[in-house]
Amino acid sequence: MKRIIWVISGLNRRMMKLLFALALIAYIACKYSAVDLSIQEHGEMKIEQRIDEVSLLSQKYPPVKFLSEKDRKRILITGGAGFVGSHLTDKLMMDGHEVTVVDNFFTGRKRNVEHWIGHENFELINHDVVEPLYIEVDQIYHLASPASPPNYMYNPIKTLKTNTIGTLNMLGLAKRVGARLLLASTSEVYGDPEVHPQNEEYWGHVNPIGPRACYDEGKRVAETMCYAYMKQEGVEVRVARIFNTFGSRMHMNDGRVVSNFILQALQGEPLTVRVPSRLFILCPFPHLLGNPEEHTILEFARLIKSLVVSRSQIQFLPEAQDDPQRRRPDIRKAKMMLGWEPVVPLEEGLNKTIQYFSRELEHQANNQYIPKPKAARMKKGRPRHN
Repeated sequence: MKRIIWVISGLNRRMMKLLFALALIAYIACKYSAVDLSIQEHGEMKIEQRIDEVSLLSQKYPPVKFLSEKDRKRILITGGAGFVGSHLTDKLMMDGHEVTVVDNFFTGRKRNVEHWIGHENFELINHDVVEPLYIEVDQIYHLASPASPPNYMYNPIKTLKTNTIGTLNMLGLAKRVGARLLLASTSEVYGDPEVHPQNEEYWGHVNPIGPRACYDEGKRVAETMCYAYMKQEGVEVRVARIFNTFGSRMHMNDGRVVSNFILQALQGEPLTVRVPSRLFILCPFPHLLGNPEEHTILEFARLIKSLVVSRSQIQFLPEAQDDPQRRRPDIRKAKMMLGWEPVVPLEEGLNKTIQYFSRELEHQANNQYIPKPKAARMKKGRPRHN
């Protein structure tokens, strides 16, 4: 009997130990589960925090206005990665429209529009307007063409093709999809004018076979085609004759007066003025028509030298062939019909352009690649470079 009681007592002790062990395991499991849950919850919070941070970082675009489907336009800008085109891209994007930029990057630069790449309303297409383009749009801003003398005289035939065949392709597209087209023309259609100031009705005074004719006559033909399509095919067209412009995103090697003077002054080189010092107007971007104030080239050279605080000398060079002696727009129609007139003071526009050129020069200096010579390798007793 005692043996039976001893056995039962032993079993009870073992059972108690087993129950205690199970309780301990259950307790530890509960504690670790709570810790795991806490870690998991904390981890999930970290992930959500990272997502929020990435979302904040992904909002890298300038502020864009929301437009309803009814009000939002699908807009094509040819030459939209260029100086003027990229500013127009910014304006239309921030207004909430869907913008497609087409550029062959001859003078345009991806840097000018890269801040929009990835935005749902923006598309960038590497395309030459000399080739047809098939796309559905509501409006077309046709700005594609080199605009500075060194660029458009570099390949005169290509300049002519861009302004004629390219314009023909855009007018054909406008006709097919029922889009309105705006042609960015130029004061160069006046050539070396004999009437001052120049208004919309003046026909100009152009040398059709001179070194600048590829651009002057190319734009004149482009205007002719626009109005032919309007009269014959009912295409809605607009033409803006843009005078000299300057501002940020202007190419430093643009070759026109303002960019030349600023670059020369910043680099301490002589400011080259061609004689006779002609009269002309400038338009500080973003205003796209012209400023009726007249200044001589020499006045600009002295003003830019003063603003840069440069020790550069002014050097006089012979006059270039067919260089117009005087240009000044009559903007009365723009004031009356568009309510437009220039508002950017000359010195303010020049100072902003000088600051931009200074940053560009610094950027070039910091990113200039200077190849290092490879170390000589000894082979058969003679030094040799790879």
